[in-house]
Amino acid sequence: MGFLVAIWEFFATYILRNAPFMIGFLTMLGYALMGKKWYDILSGTLKAIIGMLILNVGSGGLVSTFRPILTGLKDRFNLTATVIDPYFGQNAVTAGVEEVFGKGFSQAMTLLLIAFIVNILLVRFNKITKCRTLFTTGHVQVQQAATAYWLIMFALPGLLNNDLVMLIVMSIILGAYWAVGSNLTVKPMQELSDGAGFAIAHQQMFGIRLSYFLADKFFGKDGGKKPDKEIKKVGDLEMPGFFSIFNENMVCTAILMTAFFGTIMAIIGKPFFVESGATGEGDNFVMYCLTTALNFAVYLAILQLGVRTFVTELTASFQGIADKLLPSSVPGVDCAVCYGFGDANAVTFGFLAGLCGQLLAIVALIVMKSPVIIICGFVPVFFDNATMGLVANEKGGLVACLVIPFLSGIVQVLGAAFIAGFVGMAAYGGYLGMFDWDTVWPLFTVIMKYLSFAGVAIVVVILMAIPQIEYKMDPEGYFLITEDYDAYKELKGIVTEDDGFEDW
Repeated sequence: MGFLVAIWEFFATYILRNAPFMIGFLTMLGYALMGKKWYDILSGTLKAIIGMLILNVGSGGLVSTFRPILTGLKDRFNLTATVIDPYFGQNAVTAGVEEVFGKGFSQAMTLLLIAFIVNILLVRFNKITKCRTLFTTGHVQVQQAATAYWLIMFALPGLLNNDLVMLIVMSIILGAYWAVGSNLTVKPMQELSDGAGFAIAHQQMFGIRLSYFLADKFFGKDGGKKPDKEIKKVGDLEMPGFFSIFNENMVCTAILMTAFFGTIMAIIGKPFFVESGATGEGDNFVMYCLTTALNFAVYLAILQLGVRTFVTELTASFQGIADKLLPSSVPGVDCAVCYGFGDANAVTFGFLAGLCGQLLAIVALIVMKSPVIIICGFVPVFFDNATMGLVANEKGGLVACLVIPFLSGIVQVLGAAFIAGFVGMAAYGGYLGMFDWDTVWPLFTVIMKYLSFAGVAIVVVILMAIPQIEYKMDPEGYFLITEDYDAYKELKGIVTEDDGFEDW
């Protein structure tokens, strides 16, 4: 018995509470259950562990680079600056979750695993649940598991004393969100791609469906009720070549971080950074600001490398099982997949419109003297608004492509400022900051915070009712749209432009 206790204590101390080795253990377990060769299991396990260690290097770099700026804002202006970016948000959870809640980050990874199983079960019984999509974008799952871990612990502090119940409650909510959210994107993506057979599993799934609805209802043909309405799309315009610069993740991040942090550091002033020891009196302050800002792009790139490394293995280790269990499921993939369809320029227009909305909202926060100031991050301002702009352009044309992402940008900043300050993540410099997590999840958090377990029940009921309502609205075409898109188009009387007619 003592031997078993010693094994458990070792496992709890060095595996469960150590995120890199916890990820490695989960990957090893998944590959073993798939019957992989021992050397494949060893290779995948090592890559998963190393990926998490790489992530920790990027995370530590962000903390050390960002801390002097946060301190300067707080000391000089009593402001808390928060970068809205999934990697900054993940980093904030890593840095603060033990200090605030007394919990380790490795439990967020356990939450990811159990929530993924919930997603699998909901899709496995899709004839009952009406959920058709499996969330397969592992790096997004890591980011969301981390943020959901913090939000739900904040909303339900009574769970902190019971890890098992806490993880079960969290997993049901997060797994249902993955299944239901990605399921909402089936129709927009099938129509955009002409039946390519994928859904979006990312951070703006509710936003995609909302964009689809608003663009069609207010700017488009309104489901065929206005068939003669002329829609001018982004593709009808000629675009300057320099717009392509915004398609480079690293370049755009460097530009945004230099613009925002360079301005902030200039406002704080060189004396503060000299006094804090961040730079020397004889150093060139402009070069210090530039180097510091560009280091954000460097550490974000390191974070992304780490995430890609371990997520590839973690996802693969469970994906084989999911494929065997879910032969009729539709994969939920990264939102970048849809950029190969529709109008490529709509991606850039959506991004720029969203950026304008974010900048306007940031100015509003400063004018209103908000205690939380938001700083743009590349991932939300690009991937949220570019994706929503692409969908909006297809259904409502150029005006929809500009208006909807612009409004999205405003919502991203204001929603993030509210929830990051409300739950305390702003103090650690980051929040996930993408559309669903500035709208849907703040709502869920408030409901659970003030209604406790009744709030949990309400959130779960809301999520599980959404696919049921969608099914009731179109019982004939609901599953047909993924099983046989040509038959679905025939059922709905949809004729594509490739057939010589216009879509309706």
